[in-house]
Amino acid sequence: CYGLPGNTPPMGNFDPLNLLEGKSKNEVYRWREAEITHSRVGMLASAGFLVQEKFHPLFDGVGGPAIYQIRELPVSLWVLMTMGIGIAEAVRIQKGWANPYESDENFFRLEPGYYPGDLNFDPLGLKPSDPKAYKRMQEKELNNGRLGMIAAAGFLAQEGVTGTTWSESAQWVSWIPSFSSSPNPLESTPHIY
Repeated sequence: CYGLPGNTPPMGNFDPLNLLEGKSKNEVYRWREAEITHSRVGMLASAGFLVQEKFHPLFDGVGGPAIYQIRELPVSLWVLMTMGIGIAEAVRIQKGWANPYESDENFFRLEPGYYPGDLNFDPLGLKPSDPKAYKRMQEKELNNGRLGMIAAAGFLAQEGVTGTTWSESAQWVSWIPSFSSSPNPLESTPHIY
């Protein structure tokens, strides 16, 4: 993968369909840029599914599945979200992508020297200066992002099929936040058939 992080144990160089066979560095970097972008969105989305059930200041107390709550947003918030996403994408494109108006060869090409996902945005100073520590952090971000994409897809599928939130579907988790006086919380758990 041209030195990109992401081939972590136990899978290692996992490419059973040989998708990387014969691909150029630009092509592999473009795929990684897409993966890291979708990973970050997946992590935010999966966290949002978990949080929105108990904390939803934008929805005036509208409860239920997130896939139904989105319809309740006022038009002004849709405009603000669209502008925010557009600005974020414009910044990402300007930093990482070659200008297609300069040359026909620049279509779908990253800027020379651009590293996928590195937007030089680190307001909290979390980026390690040690290259090995930085690579470990990138691998953690990738692995958590991959899990976040799968989790978000699972939340969407579960809400779409059942029409309920994840905690309503998984009745067995109801004892976790209550800390009931029962010595064994599983005694009061309803049977799920």
